[in-house]
Amino acid sequence: MFSDLQKQQLVKQFREDGFVVMKGFLNDAELSEVREHLDKLISEKVPSMPPEKAFYEDHKDKTSLKQIQALYDDDALFHSMMFESKFEELASILLEDAVIGKNMQYFNKPPKIGKPTPPHQDGYYFMLEPNEAVTMWLGLENVDEENGCVRYIKGSNNKGMRQHTRTQTLGFSQGISDFGTDDDKANEVWFETNAGDLLVHHSMTIHRADGNNSQDRSRKALGFIYYAEKAKEDASAKKEYQEKLAKEIREKVK
Repeated sequence: MFSDLQKQQLVKQFREDGFVVMKGFLNDAELSEVREHLDKLISEKVPSMPPEKAFYEDHKDKTSLKQIQALYDDDALFHSMMFESKFEELASILLEDAVIGKNMQYFNKPPKIGKPTPPHQDGYYFMLEPNEAVTMWLGLENVDEENGCVRYIKGSNNKGMRQHTRTQTLGFSQGISDFGTDDDKANEVWFETNAGDLLVHHSMTIHRADGNNSQDRSRKALGFIYYAEKAKEDASAKKEYQEKLAKEIREKVK
């Protein structure tokens, strides 16, 4: 899929900036198939999913669905997209290692009520040593400043882990406590994306997303997470964190 020169250029940009932008990664036919399978999954399987797998902005309003975890467990198409796919190939190129697929998620920010995503580093959740992983964000609709674009702090992947504290944002339980420094402001960039565009960032890259302030535009996307094979997970700490978070989610929706 990529020439040796393209691979070198992608890795260089990824390591320097902390992210790459792949325009038109999925074509119209591929997007149509994804939307069809997603609509079927949402109508047929999401209603019976536990609250730690399917999140809502308002759990009493089933039209406010904002996040679904582990899509590959529920649909063969999503399994084929996650594993042995061009997404996995790109992750391996950027991390310069074999990779392990860890999660594939659905995200939405419903119009008027979709909340901002707090600034954070995914590596804080991942608990890896070395912290070598990628997160991919695939737009299923056009996204801009009005309906919740993704914002990156360019080069932050090379500046270490920042202090994180608890947030009240469901699905993003930790955020950077001192975000908004002069360096953050000087290096923040954002991208207007079309459906089918792919954003890929390193696990140490600081990023956030605006809320959806539009009146009638949703902001649907898929997310992919891959760990480098050399990255070792603190399994006990991760399990403890996930169990605590699942308990909080269940208590919140009672």
